[in-house]
Amino acid sequence: MKRKLAAAIVIAGMMVSVAACGGNDGKDSGKDAGPESWKGQTLTVWTMDGSAPPQWSKDVQAAFEKKTGAKLKFEIQKWDGIQQKITTALSEDNPPDVIEVGNTQTPAYAATGGLADLADLKKEIGSDWTPSVSQSSVYEGKQYAAPWYFANRVVVYNKAIWAKAGIKSTPKTRDEFLKDLQTIGKKTDAEPIYLPGQNWYFFDGLIIGQGGDLVKKQGDKYVSNLADPKVTAAMEIYKKYAAFSKAPKDKDEATPQQATVFAKGKTGAFIGMGWEAGTAIQANKAIEKDLGYFTIPGESADKPEGVFLGGSNLAIAQGSKKQSLAKEFLKIALSDQYEGELSKLNGVIPNKTALQTNLGGNGAAEAAAPAAAVGGTTPLIPEWAAVENTPNPIKSYMTAVLNGKAPAAAAKDVQSEIDKRLAQQN
Repeated sequence: MKRKLAAAIVIAGMMVSVAACGGNDGKDSGKDAGPESWKGQTLTVWTMDGSAPPQWSKDVQAAFEKKTGAKLKFEIQKWDGIQQKITTALSEDNPPDVIEVGNTQTPAYAATGGLADLADLKKEIGSDWTPSVSQSSVYEGKQYAAPWYFANRVVVYNKAIWAKAGIKSTPKTRDEFLKDLQTIGKKTDAEPIYLPGQNWYFFDGLIIGQGGDLVKKQGDKYVSNLADPKVTAAMEIYKKYAAFSKAPKDKDEATPQQATVFAKGKTGAFIGMGWEAGTAIQANKAIEKDLGYFTIPGESADKPEGVFLGGSNLAIAQGSKKQSLAKEFLKIALSDQYEGELSKLNGVIPNKTALQTNLGGNGAAEAAAPAAAVGGTTPLIPEWAAVENTPNPIKSYMTAVLNGKAPAAAAKDVQSEIDKRLAQQN
């Protein structure tokens, strides 16, 4: 899908208090007392543009209305400005009943009291949710949302260039991948990999793979953990890949769009989202026949590289007066049938490992799926949103290290700015 699934958000400092909104404690009230009272009601669900395919929406609506006797109303939202729109909606007396929220955004909304506790739903239908994709729907130990769909980065490669270099199979370990890039550099005139210095979500995946974290708790607040040895180790791995690229060290993957660079047919590979292959094809139809995908290799063949899992959760507004009906919708939408259908139609990673069979035939999705179980996110704290605001200090750190600065010194240069943002200071 052509959108950044985990774009930085600006919730810190603009969230309004919604803890007391709607006068509803999350339990059924009034006419929403159970199945007998559902008939004649209308449940409003906000989904983001591109998330719910028309066929999926139609099928879920039919199943919901048949089972409950209630009406289902999908309202499609744009990503631009959605944080403020959701914030405002959650503070009102009559919010949308169910809302799609970005997985990394969920803690910020939960912290305000705007989302209903879904512990009972988790017990009923979530016992086999993949832990790595479910963790973003939990805040301070409570289940405030349900995992819906996810996506992560893969290696998109040019099969013709790899064949010209004499490489007969895709790599299964990081060392094999680096060796293949070296071979491409020696045996062809292609740039082995296009990796700009600020592809920071790939860097975050490397940190996850090293078992590191970008923040740490210091007393009662979070502070930068960029100087941690595990983060340094991840940056050293990034440097090894970047050594095979001519991409600018002070730009990210969208400046210029890396898929457009790849489309010229002079690059062996890039690391990106599956939908970026479509961007490459739009730029050069001839590249389609040479496109291939593989999972980003980790240190050993039995465990892929860590990846950033971008995606969306489904949450019920605390102020909704249709709590039981909203939960009935989630039971249907997140059932194996419709979760599987969504994965098949959109090529996204489902919330259960067992449902990944629905990705068969989609090369990019099949390459992404193995890493989902070892993936993760940026820090799942409300304060994190401000750190990613432009200019992102972590990108500055990456550029500095690639330009020769010691990781410890580069981390020290941006630590005060990260700490200030984590403290939500101006």
